[in-house]
Parts: sequence; structure tokens; C-alpha cells
Amino acid sequence: MAERFDKELESTPPADDHDYPVMPLRNTVLFPQQVIPIYIGREKSLKLIEDLGPGDKHIVVVAQEDGSIEDPKPEDLYAYGTLGVVLKVFDMPDNSKSAIVQGVERVKLLSFGDAEPYYTAVVERIKDNPVSDDLELDALAKNLRDTFTELIQVAPNLTEEHSGMLSNIQKPSRLADRAVSLLTVPNQEKQEVLEELEVKKRVEKTITLLTREIQRIKLGEEIQTEVHDEISKTQREYYLREQMKAIKRELGEDEETVEIKELEDRIKAAGLPEEAEKVAMKELDRLTRIPTQSPEYSVSRTYIEWLADLPWSKSSDDQINVKKAEKILDEDHYGLEKVKERILEYLAVRNLKQERNPDGVVRGPILCFSGPPGVGKTSLGKSIARAIGREFVRMSLGGVRDEAEIRGHRRTYIGALPGRIIQSMKKAGTNNPVFMLDEIDKLGSDFRGDPSSAMLEVLDPEQNDSFSDHYLEVNFDLSKVMFITTANYQDAIPPALRDRMEILDFSGYIEDEKIKIAQRHLIPKQIEENGLTKKEVSLDKAAISELVRSYTRESGVRNLEREIANVLRKVARDMVEKTIKKIRITKAKVLDYLGAPRFYSELAERTTKPGVVTGLAWTAAGGDILFIESSKMKGKGNLTLTGQLGDVMKESATAALTYVRSHTDILGIPEDFHEKTDVHVHVPAGAIPKDGPSAGVSMFTSIVSLLTDKPVKDKLAMTGEITLRGNVLPIGGVKEKVTAAHRSGIKHIILPDHNKKDLEEIPEHIKKDLDFYFAKEIMDVIDVALPGLNGKKKKPAPRKTNSKLKKVS
Repeated sequence: MAERFDKELESTPPADDHDYPVMPLRNTVLFPQQVIPIYIGREKSLKLIEDLGPGDKHIVVVAQEDGSIEDPKPEDLYAYGTLGVVLKVFDMPDNSKSAIVQGVERVKLLSFGDAEPYYTAVVERIKDNPVSDDLELDALAKNLRDTFTELIQVAPNLTEEHSGMLSNIQKPSRLADRAVSLLTVPNQEKQEVLEELEVKKRVEKTITLLTREIQRIKLGEEIQTEVHDEISKTQREYYLREQMKAIKRELGEDEETVEIKELEDRIKAAGLPEEAEKVAMKELDRLTRIPTQSPEYSVSRTYIEWLADLPWSKSSDDQINVKKAEKILDEDHYGLEKVKERILEYLAVRNLKQERNPDGVVRGPILCFSGPPGVGKTSLGKSIARAIGREFVRMSLGGVRDEAEIRGHRRTYIGALPGRIIQSMKKAGTNNPVFMLDEIDKLGSDFRGDPSSAMLEVLDPEQNDSFSDHYLEVNFDLSKVMFITTANYQDAIPPALRDRMEILDFSGYIEDEKIKIAQRHLIPKQIEENGLTKKEVSLDKAAISELVRSYTRESGVRNLEREIANVLRKVARDMVEKTIKKIRITKAKVLDYLGAPRFYSELAERTTKPGVVTGLAWTAAGGDILFIESSKMKGKGNLTLTGQLGDVMKESATAALTYVRSHTDILGIPEDFHEKTDVHVHVPAGAIPKDGPSAGVSMFTSIVSLLTDKPVKDKLAMTGEITLRGNVLPIGGVKEKVTAAHRSGIKHIILPDHNKKDLEEIPEHIKKDLDFYFAKEIMDVIDVALPGLNGKKKKPAPRKTNSKLKKVS
């Protein structure tokens, strides 16, 4: 590295050495015997040149370490420089000067004088170190000349004249100086050669610099050649493409013309309505005037392709044979009679209208399947499509919050697309598919709009024949589509949207239906999925019943299917490990495979205690029985209710106690019982929230039984809502409640009189095991539950409110 000047190196100059003015150079290094022009513009340098006398024109030329410094200090200069002679000075037009300077010999700067008007320095003249091996040095000098000759071949700024100049120099030291002075290398590298006093090392450094310069120039040329070749190739390809376009244009086969022709053919084949075809042709005409390189070209082409790809006039033929459609529906799903009946009615109406008026339009029904999870709402939609011979598309609305998801974005937005309704229609490929809108109760809304409001037009039979998508901006007919929506909870659906749909309730499956579904669908499916065959494994009815009762508690059959799969996986393992050929799964096997039961059903046990009544409840997982327990104690007539009861259920208990207090004479209860007695009504399973009005009858009977100290009839369950006038009002979920009572060992059931019609839904084998009693008034319930209590003060009554029906079939 170049040595920097140290001010403290020598504070006192030797007496025999001369004091020379110092000329700093920004961007070059002067070597001995080299003649260079120097541009002089700095104030101190101009003063230095002006002060040179006619006799002694020697100056010390030294390079700056940093050429950007305008007024360098001694520490900004290298420690070695060159003693030079100013040969000639020229005046320049801008008051600056130019001087021709020749280097004489190397010097080392020992100390500096005053800074004004310019620096002077005491220097030591430096001689080269003696050479020990002339032969090696001569070989190096020859190598240097050869390398320089090679450099001349590639360097654009060097000529053969420079090579001739070097051939006339005999001394290796001067040869090295001259070669380096001709190179365009950084000052630092030149300074290192200037400071090298060993001639052999100086020559070696020069050869290294020359070799590196040759490599740099060659590498630059290679890069330039590659870039030039790449440009030439690109230009050639461009010219060829342009020529190809011109030839195709002459033949009428250019890509743009072919593409426009294809789009035009697609538009004509799509069977667009008159308005839509007019818009498409106008856009196609606009497309012909847009350059293919323009971004607008692809936007316009995509729009035309969407218009051409939609099924404007393509319909699938419906299944004409209603019996065949019914058979397909029954194959795929057990039960769900109301839904199947509605689909078959639609097919029958369509067939009649087509026979009598082939051009008449049959609007697709807009149905809403409402019910708990796992009862087959979505799968029934696929089955309906198969039964009537239509395409099926499904769109999940769960979590959709942006109105543009339904109606699409306007084409002014980058990357705009139609909404999911139009996208699904394109996917279906026909204009009359079965379109399932899943989870419509889970639509959201936020600052981007309300999707449920956009659905109003889709699901309105009076409007959806001209559905407008923001992207298409032409009306699309959705009136032939059979829309089926699904929901778990109707309350979450906006009233305006709910009003547009025909709601079909899926109440959930009772145990008998689940057993049938398992036998027909779930078990065969899981046997196949677990690598078994029907010959190798079978489940008896008791085993399936045990799975339903003890290991699942749901309205649908998803968990039942999981438990069946769990059992069959264990069967598969047994067959592999124990090499069993055939396994029959019984109730005991189920317990062995799945362990202790997870759920248990309340069994109706005989109780002799007054105040205990068996009620009937509906849950999302089906029906169940519950016990109403009442107890009395000394007090002031307070009523305590426990068991995590809802507001409606609490009000039923209050109404029941009020009726008891207002009819103490008929019931044979002391009139002042409430002044000395507190009543506590409890509904067990306190961790489970309970609500609803249907326990009113049970609570009334429990309180009367407690206060009269008479137990309720054995194996009797009841349900019904009561009023303060003593009327028994109808309730829902009769099918589930009666099935749960039968499963729990109940033999007698009291129902509201208005629920007689609901017995039609109950399977015959359940009805024949039960006695049904229908009550119009609360006293009819007392006649059955507490016989003899309601006979003393009641007239022989021509009104026979107790319509007792035994073993209804």
C-alpha cells in the first residue's frame, strides 16, 4: 500500500537538502522521465507557477490521496512524489494556466514549510536499490514488453507507437515506470509502483497491472458482444414477426382477424337475447379498433368471452317420469316425505303444462331447507338434481360479506369478474340447473355492502327473470333455475328474504329412521371405505340401536356415521391381526369396541311420591323425557323455580300455580294453602338450559299432585301449554316426543286435543304400544293423571272434553 506522509517523521530538514515548492495533483501520478501537461486552476498552484524564476524551475509533484479535496493539507498527500521541471507555461482564456512538466527522479517528502502562499517541502532524493540478479531482471523486462504488446492488441487507447517507445528503453526500472504511466488504472495502484524501490518487485507489479488490465478489457468486450448479440437476436425476431404478420394479413389469416372471427361465431352460436347480442356485437366492433398490445384489449376480449360462454338458451331436459324420479329420491334418502312430495308435485305440474302448452314457462320453485346439521339438506339437493335430470351447482354463502360476491364488480376495476351467481351458471352450462345456496342464514354484512339484499332479486320469482350483474350489465334470466337454500336457523334470515322462499322444515330423525338410514346407506358406504365386504361383516339391529342411543346425541346422522366407521376400523384390524373370516357385530361387541356408553336415556321409573311428573321435551338432537319435581315447605306462598329454566318456562310455572290457587274448590285444596306454604319446582339436569311453553301441563299436574298428596298415574307422560283459563294449547315436535316416550318405557301419553292430526307422522309400531289421551282443558289432564280428583264438584257435563283414544292406529 502507498505510504502516507507523517508530519513528525523529520521536523528539521537536513542542511544540504534543497527546499522545493510542492504542486499537489488531483487525479494523476508523475513518474521520472515522464512528460505530462498539468491544468492549473487552484489559487496556490497559480501563485507557485508565477513565482518560479527563470533559472530554477524545479518543483515537487505529489498526488493527493483524495482528489476531491480542494485545498489539501500535508496529511492529505502521499509521502513519495517526483521531482520535476516545468518546461513551459501557457495562459488560458479563463485566467487559469497550463504547464508542461517533466519528471526527473523519485523523492521522499521529509518536512513541510509554511502553508502560505503555497507549501514547500524538504525532500530526499531516492535511488533504486542495487540489482543482484541481472539475468532474472532481463527475463522479467522481456515478459513486461510482451505483456504490453498484448495489451496494445486489445486496448483502444494504445497504439503500436507506444510499443515502439517501450522498445527503445533499456533500463528495467524506467521500462516499468513508462508502462505504468500509459495505463488507465487508479492513482493508488500507480502510487504503489512509484514507491517501490526494489526494481524487480516494481517490474513484477507492473506485469500484474498489465495482465489485470488485459483481463478487464477482454471481459468488457465479451459482455458487450453478448449484449450486442442479444439485441441483434431480438431485432431479428421482431422483423420476422412483423413480416409474418404482413404475410398473414395479405392472406386474411392474421391472428387478430382469426380471433375476432372466432368470437363472432361464438356470439352467434350462444343464442343471446336481442339486447345482449346487440351489446356483444358493439363490444366486438370496439375490440377490432383496439391494438392487441393495449391492456384494454384483454379486458374487452374477456367481457365478450363471458357473454358468449353463458348458457343463455341451453337447457337440460327434465325427467318426465314422475315414478322414476320418486324411485331415485327414495334410493338416496330415507324419510323426508314432505320434501320429496314437493319435488314430485313440481315435476307433475311441469309435465302437465308442457303437454298442454309447450311454449309455457314453468318457474322454478325457490325452496328453503331449514333444520339442524347432518339431516341431509345439502345431499338432498344433489339427489333432486339427479332425480329430475338437471345439472347441480352449489354455492356456499357462509361468511360472504361483500355484495360484489353476488353481483360482481364493474368493469372499470382491474381484474373485475362477474359475481358468483353468474360464475356458477357458466359452470353449470345450462340455464335451468338445481342451484343450491348453502348456509343462507350465515350471510354477513359490513362496509362493503349487504349480500342478503342482493339475494332479494335472485330469489324473487317476479324479478329474477332479469337479474342484473354489475360486470355483464345485461339482464340474465334466472327464472328457470330451481333454487334451493339451506339454513340451520330461520331467525337469522332477514324477513324480506325469508318471505321469498318456501320453507320446508327438516325436524331431525327419530331412532327408527336413523336405524333405517344406517342399514340402507351408512353401513354399506363405510364397509366399502374401510376395505371390507358385506359377506365379511354385518351389524344387527340391536347394535345399531345401541350406537344411536348410547354413543350419539344428534338430530342428523353425521356422528352416527363416524361411530360406525370407528367400529368397522376396529373390525378391519381384528381381521388382519387375528385372521378372522367373518364378524357379526352385536350390542355386546359395540360395547367392547367403543367402551362405556357416552349418553344414557332417562327411563320412566315408577315412583310413589306425589309431586313427580314425567314431561316430554324436544331438543335439536330429537325428543327426550324430563321430570318435573315439586316440593312444599312452610312459608308465605313463595314459588321457587330451579333447573336453569328460561323465561317462558318460568311463566308457565307461575300460570300453573295461579290456576291452582283460583280453583282450589274444584281441586280439593285448602284455600289458604299459599299463606302457610312455599312451593319449589325443580327440573333435573340443572346444567342443561330449558325453555318453552310445553311443560305447562306437567308443572300444573306436579303442583296439584304435591298439594293433594296423590301420586301421578304410573308410566304416564304429558305435554301441552296452558292458559290462565285452563285451556290446553297445541305444541310442536309431537313425533320426536312420542318416540322418546316409547323408547323410555312410557305406556300412556297426554297430548293437546289439537295435536291429534300429528299422530299420522308416528310409525305404526310405536302407536300400537301406546295409549293416547287428548285434552282440551286442564281438568281433562287431571282426570287421567289423578283419577277421582276432579269428580266431586264438576257437573255430569254433556261436554265430554276428555277424548280418550286408546291404541290409535
